[in-house]
Amino acid sequence: MNTESDGGVGITAAAAAPAAREDAAGETANVEQRLGSRAPHFIKRSRPLHLSWQVGIFVVGLAVVVGGIIMLPLPGPGWLVIFAGMAIWATEFVWAQLVLRWTKRKVTEATQKALDPKVRRRNIILTSIGAVIIVAGLAVYLWKFGFVMPWNAGE
Repeated sequence: MNTESDGGVGITAAAAAPAAREDAAGETANVEQRLGSRAPHFIKRSRPLHLSWQVGIFVVGLAVVVGGIIMLPLPGPGWLVIFAGMAIWATEFVWAQLVLRWTKRKVTEATQKALDPKVRRRNIILTSIGAVIIVAGLAVYLWKFGFVMPWNAGE
């Protein structure tokens, strides 16, 4: 569904993903969220201005994403910053909006799966076993070497 007001570049969520969503009551509802540019109308009217706007959004989003990638091995909220850069891109680009929707859907599915009692029970058991192994290893180390740092253990 293209509209003249958005320059013919916007499409709806129903057109992008024809499957309808079910709400909590079990009723099927079409979610009509607009995809495409969220630039102000006066910017969308002028093609050169809109193109400059898109380049600016892309550069700012790219800087934020690169900053997040740099933060991945360093201290800092790397993934959070990467998703913030994607959100900046999603204000202007359909592909970024679709990536964010896919990511949100996968996070929601993972959350629901993690809340499943069987999965929670398994995770608690595995965590407990891991904790017992770590405590046993630490006890063996302390019994053998006492309170000596590992790099001084051979002296």
